[in-house]
Amino acid sequence: MNEKPHPISGPISGQEISVPVTGTTGPEQPSGFSDRRSLSQVFEDLAKNANGPISFGQIEQALSDRSFAALLTFFALVNLLPLPPGTGIITGIPLALISGQMVLGFETPWLPRFLRQRSMTQERFRQLSQKGVPWLKRIERFIQPRVWPFTPRHGDRWLGLLTLVLGLAVIFPIPLSNWLPAFATAIIGAALTERDGILICIGILIGLISLGIIAAVLFTAGTLITKLPF
Repeated sequence: MNEKPHPISGPISGQEISVPVTGTTGPEQPSGFSDRRSLSQVFEDLAKNANGPISFGQIEQALSDRSFAALLTFFALVNLLPLPPGTGIITGIPLALISGQMVLGFETPWLPRFLRQRSMTQERFRQLSQKGVPWLKRIERFIQPRVWPFTPRHGDRWLGLLTLVLGLAVIFPIPLSNWLPAFATAIIGAALTERDGILICIGILIGLISLGIIAAVLFTAGTLITKLPF
């Protein structure tokens, strides 16, 4: 079967770049056709074929048929990279925004223009791929549709509420506080892709533990501050 590159274009610093995405030639696919590559394969292909910085808009377009789960997983993985202090404010906003749309019952995710135009360097995206794809592949070998404890509509809203709080925790400027909430969100996002009830419970548990740790740190810090002499 012949393969033909299809460019994805997005604005970055006033110029257009193209990221070829592998597709297949042949009869036109019916409306609603879904790319059945694994999420790890999508990230691998983007990293391999990138010829310049990759914008969040391009990533949104590449994952557009996978709804909220894939974008949650991606932006959570971004927050697992070693990042400069304060970067979590920027990288955590998409998590909170996407989660808020889940709570409100949006059918498809949407990113505002200022976020779609944010970009990652080719080197940074490949670093994300090298670190995140092996983890995703291990999860994908384990994940399967099973024991889903939620109704589709209300369950997604409750999960969106949890990931919204986790996203806000990522934004909160507490040193080393964003890793565990981001990890929990990545697991929840991966579980949502296949409606894996066992994995979603693991993600929820890790998320609640992370919020408990942050609450304990804030409580301890507040207690110490009140005892300081002024």
